[in-house]
Amino acid sequence: MATTARAVTRTPVATAVFVAVSAVLAIAGAYSPAMPWLHWLFKPLTTLLIAAMVWRTPSTLPRYRLWLLVGLALSTAGDVFLMLPVDAFVAGLASFLLAHLAYLLALRQRERLFAARWPFALYAIVAGLVLSQLWPGLPGELRVPVIVYVVVLAAMAAQALAVWWRRRDGVAMSGAWGGACFVLSDALLAWDKFVAPFAAASLAVLASYWLAQWGLARSVPRES
Repeated sequence: MATTARAVTRTPVATAVFVAVSAVLAIAGAYSPAMPWLHWLFKPLTTLLIAAMVWRTPSTLPRYRLWLLVGLALSTAGDVFLMLPVDAFVAGLASFLLAHLAYLLALRQRERLFAARWPFALYAIVAGLVLSQLWPGLPGELRVPVIVYVVVLAAMAAQALAVWWRRRDGVAMSGAWGGACFVLSDALLAWDKFVAPFAAASLAVLASYWLAQWGLARSVPRES
């Protein structure tokens, strides 16, 4: 029994190392014209490793874990769309939109929507500020899809923060900073694409993206 308990305790640490190494290789590939295959291979693999951790996590709320897995699967599809050599931005946007809806459904398993209202007001302000900066550079055909995406993303992050506000436990805290990191990652991605490209974009976007996915993955209510 003690050996099993120690193994369970070590598993997240080992998984974190594998995820971190995979993420570093994916980011390195994004900056290496000689080895782009690193990016193509390790970008989806990093998200799948996080999904595998969720799959192995015993949970007191199976539907919470299920919806997280759906979100991670959709995120993996979005990873692939956004790194294709063709312009698949809309397909990637749609994949992540559905992923955020799945995460929102997961978070609702712990608290109803608007269980705390101030997180939604806070993220509404953040969403408005982000959209105001993106708006001049957004192509006309993308404005409505981007508005819908930002609203859903902000609602997901706000619900994660509301769950933490009501529950005040460690897993809820992981979900809250996971949601916040997702907002940061997508804001950086949009800034790089529509406002002002910057050299560190791949590093900043991907690092905050996988911190977001890790935080949400660690928000699964676990069996004691």
